[in-house]
Amino acid sequence: MFRWFENRLDPFPPQEPQRPPDTLIAFCLHYTRGAWPYLMAATVLMALIAGIEVWMFGFLGNIVDWLAGQDRATFLASQGWKLAGMAFIVLILLPSLVWLHSLFSQQTLMGNFPMRIRWMAHRYLLRQSMHFYQDEFAGRIATKVMQTSLAVRECVIKLFDVLNYVSVYFIGTLILVGSADWRLAVPLVAWLVGYVVLLRIFVPIMGRVSKSQADARSRMTGSIVDSYSNIQTVKLFSHAKREAAFAKESMSGFLVTVHRQMRLVTGLYGLLYLLNALLVFSVGWLSIQLWLSQAVSVGAVAVALGLVMRLWGMSQWIMWEVSALFENIGTVQDGMATLSLPRRIEDEPDAEPLAIGRGEIAFDRIRFHYGKGGGVIDELSLTIRPGEKIGLIGPSGAGKSTLVNLLLRFYDLEGGAIRIDGQDIADVTQESLRAQIGMVTQDTSLLHRSVRDNLLYGRPDATDEMAWQAAKQAHVADFIESLHDAQGHEGFDAHVGERGVKLSGGQRQRLAIARVMLKDAPILILDEATSALDSDVEAAIQENLDRLMEGKTVIAIAHRLSTIAAMDRLVVMERGRIVEAGSHAELIRQNGLYARLWRRQSGGFLEAEDALPSAHETS
Repeated sequence: MFRWFENRLDPFPPQEPQRPPDTLIAFCLHYTRGAWPYLMAATVLMALIAGIEVWMFGFLGNIVDWLAGQDRATFLASQGWKLAGMAFIVLILLPSLVWLHSLFSQQTLMGNFPMRIRWMAHRYLLRQSMHFYQDEFAGRIATKVMQTSLAVRECVIKLFDVLNYVSVYFIGTLILVGSADWRLAVPLVAWLVGYVVLLRIFVPIMGRVSKSQADARSRMTGSIVDSYSNIQTVKLFSHAKREAAFAKESMSGFLVTVHRQMRLVTGLYGLLYLLNALLVFSVGWLSIQLWLSQAVSVGAVAVALGLVMRLWGMSQWIMWEVSALFENIGTVQDGMATLSLPRRIEDEPDAEPLAIGRGEIAFDRIRFHYGKGGGVIDELSLTIRPGEKIGLIGPSGAGKSTLVNLLLRFYDLEGGAIRIDGQDIADVTQESLRAQIGMVTQDTSLLHRSVRDNLLYGRPDATDEMAWQAAKQAHVADFIESLHDAQGHEGFDAHVGERGVKLSGGQRQRLAIARVMLKDAPILILDEATSALDSDVEAAIQENLDRLMEGKTVIAIAHRLSTIAAMDRLVVMERGRIVEAGSHAELIRQNGLYARLWRRQSGGFLEAEDALPSAHETS
């Protein structure tokens, strides 16, 4: 039975996620699609429960009057069927409704609903542009995904469930008390006015504080995660105290919002208690006066006082629920600022998969300046023939890595076009484009998963035998067998740690090379692919790299010119322009920038000369 209700709402809808709206109601409605039948079922059931609970107070008032005025000898005969009906409602109907409501609420909605939101938000963010991730803490983004999903659930459920219950309960109370004597309803109406005034004053303030608190919480989490993610750098520079101070600053900012919230809570609690006390006193005094004048019965007094005491207890619960609603609204509004951002890089509606035939790459008068108007790449044209292997050379800031990022369409061009076999990469799907390109970077990043998972990332349908063969070619098989982790996994099943921290730089690099070997894409990009390898290992895998490059269109970036001197063509860049092109021998004879860089190499590495400062340049 539990499983049937748990399977009503799919937590992982297969539909491609769309950009969420950037207004509160539309944002919540966007993530509520598919859950409406179960939300409405829970809402109807909660209204029935509230109505029956109020009716039970009225029935108890009738019992008091019966006990005061009827003969004990005939009481059961005259009222027995009513008592039996009451017993059925109390023992069977009401528990059944509560049980069914709980199944819809707890089994269908509480777990599946926020997971559904996380799933859709995560899939949307996975396709966000590189700009998005360069401007945000990873921990901050993750925190917003987690807390916004819970906040949307709480907003929707509190609105359709809790406030629905409260509305039905209070209206039923007014009707029941007013039916005995309209004057008994006056204190309730006055209390409601005062209660609404308190909510109107305090709750919006708490919502604003909650929005600030949600932002401060995600900032605090982001700063802490940032320290953990870069723990090697922290330890290398002995900056544990500095990182603690950095975290303390964000924690102190979060604590300021907590103190503001708690001051509001204290003021609200005191005023609410005073309001409730006035309600109990006024209803009690008025009930006694009306009873003395024989305007109401003892049962009516019992009902009025019983309901007032019930409202006393409920009022604090209602206040916290309403406050929590507005706090969650603040959290949703804070999360919307991140989750509703449009993607800068989108596939065209009619985008087709890239079809690779020969592997020709053409850069046609491309312009790109990271939105700064100038200073990076301007009017650059370059054609790489099918199967040609070129080396990109130039000082730091020349635009080499930017050129590669544009080919991968991590950024959209500001002018010109890039074509592969005549197909504009802006008109094909991003996934198909990157599926046809294998890349090894100098800053190798591995997933905190097993060695096997990291290898198969290049080709998920590959067999273990294929993965092992690629590992042998990249000379990683020798250390894979000796790996183990804290969970007892060994070899291929051992986890490599966050970003591959459990492996040396050379081991990570070799694993990345093996991953690209397994992918076997027709276009290959090597960005300092062997920079982290010692000379013996580099020489050992160079033959396999040469085999990997056979029949592929290759772009290689290297500061160590000796590693790319044998390429078919060398392209020299400076300040976003191509200044020289030709073979190693031709460029040496030209005695230009390449020849000067070649002569100025120290230990085989290229010195940064005439560098352009760029936050985005990585080579």
